[in-house]
Amino acid sequence: MTLIAVVLMAYLLGSIPFGVVASRLFHLPDPRSYGSRNPGATNVLRSGKKAAAVFTLVGDAGKGWVAVALARYAGPIPGVEVDATAPVALAVFLGHLFPVFLGFKGGKGVATALGVLLGFNPWMGLLSAIIWITVAVVWRISSLAALAAAGLAPVYALFFLGLDQRTLVVFIMSLLLIWRHKSNIASLRAGTEARIGKQSTP
Repeated sequence: MTLIAVVLMAYLLGSIPFGVVASRLFHLPDPRSYGSRNPGATNVLRSGKKAAAVFTLVGDAGKGWVAVALARYAGPIPGVEVDATAPVALAVFLGHLFPVFLGFKGGKGVATALGVLLGFNPWMGLLSAIIWITVAVVWRISSLAALAAAGLAPVYALFFLGLDQRTLVVFIMSLLLIWRHKSNIASLRAGTEARIGKQSTP
């Protein structure tokens, strides 16, 4: 199997919209029709169905971890000198952000990025999760928690991975996460950002 084929498979895996899948399984409105219109766990939680939000979170994080784990344990690709883990990780993340199954309009990538970090190094993923949870519990603002975790992720990557291709991927993911939260940043500055758990009428 070629590197291009592996990366394409990772992108398709990342394109699976677990927020939309969860909403259909739990007979909820499409998450793109209410709240932030983002098919992520935080917006699914606004439906009032916690189980659907958990399903979305686990699914989105799981696909990031699975892609990295498969690339790692499958071993080197014949004829390819570079480590497939880094490009596969970026591909699954980009698949979530720009999913072919949703017309290239996906989520913001927080859970999938967490899955990738856990796949790279469990401690790095755990620290990022702790930062997210801490900020979310104190301020109850998902976007602020995501921005804090994204800002610190490259620091963790440098510490645990060193100057590595995976560190570069973490840096790129962090920049993309911040970019995807640009509207949230504006709302945070204006003091109008929605808080976690606030239900939205579909």
